[in-house]
Amino acid sequence: MSTTTLSPRRIIDCDVHCNHSIESPDGLDPYIPETFRTAMELFMATRPSHGYRNPAGQVHRSDCDYRSAEGFERDHLDRYGITFAVMQPQPTMDYGLIHNADIGTMLCSAGNDWQVDHYLNRSERYLGSICVNMSDPAGAVREIERLGDHPQMVQILAPGEALLLYGHRFYHPVYEACERKGLVFALHPGSEGSFRSSTPVGRPSSYFEWHTSLPQTFMAHTGSLVAEGVFEKFPGLKVLLTEGGYGWLAPLMWRMDKNFKALRATVPWLRELPSTYIRRQVRLTTQPVEEPANPVHAMQMMEMIDAENTLCFSSDYPHWDFDDPFRAFPSRTPEALMERILWGNAYELYEKKLAPLMKARETEGAAR
Repeated sequence: MSTTTLSPRRIIDCDVHCNHSIESPDGLDPYIPETFRTAMELFMATRPSHGYRNPAGQVHRSDCDYRSAEGFERDHLDRYGITFAVMQPQPTMDYGLIHNADIGTMLCSAGNDWQVDHYLNRSERYLGSICVNMSDPAGAVREIERLGDHPQMVQILAPGEALLLYGHRFYHPVYEACERKGLVFALHPGSEGSFRSSTPVGRPSSYFEWHTSLPQTFMAHTGSLVAEGVFEKFPGLKVLLTEGGYGWLAPLMWRMDKNFKALRATVPWLRELPSTYIRRQVRLTTQPVEEPANPVHAMQMMEMIDAENTLCFSSDYPHWDFDDPFRAFPSRTPEALMERILWGNAYELYEKKLAPLMKARETEGAAR
């Protein structure tokens, strides 16, 4: 692979995946506390499976080195000129699905420390996600308190699968901690079907069907966050919906706004239209970019969701459906909009952490 930067554009990639194994000497094994060793030997860390498998046997591209920070820098950051990459560690993001809450919380913590040692400490270009066990809000808050002030930790990360929709008050202590620390609450799909059917009316029969239906996750959680009053109670909270596309958002907002006018008595704590909360506090990543046959329709979808303020670029590297930042968007996309998608919206989302990093980079550049 060439390591030549393709463009002087600044790019924040909001979804790249680093991987580890528990048993590997350079994986989580050194981070497992002695008190949990027996539990690990008894396979108590087994995660429930959704039962769907990519027909290629794995979801990762075969033409890249995705198991080391060096490989990431060479094959992705340098090749595509990525200024900052937000790491979404696997399988750490799904450890909250483990039935034993203590083990799930412990492994989230171990995975976070692994991420710091193997990526964040290597380069300031890597931004981190604090993986938390949403089934253990108290444990999640402790982890946010422990790592929330790290200068490169920009968000917490939770899986799409959950025991309860994320608007439920059970999770509110987590949102209070996020708001207090200035951290984004990010969701990532891929585990749907681990607890129950991945659709409201039954289980898909194939990976193709399951993968196609994943945006339903974000529709359900977004509706819940709005209707349960999370954005009213936590006005400083920002939510990032990662790897679910964006074509579904406009119809959801229209439907919620219409029904709110007739059914607002059922959600008396809401003081604004649902779409107002969403536009102010919810952001989406681009991958997988919707690609209608008529590129004009792609631009119309972006306009419908106010993409100039809501849409952030993500590549989903190194997964099979990775999006190239220079090929993913219609050629007619205005340059000003591309700047907002590739840089501006994510910078504003993570500004509390990125502003000091950018200042340090500029100071270092001036010194040279």
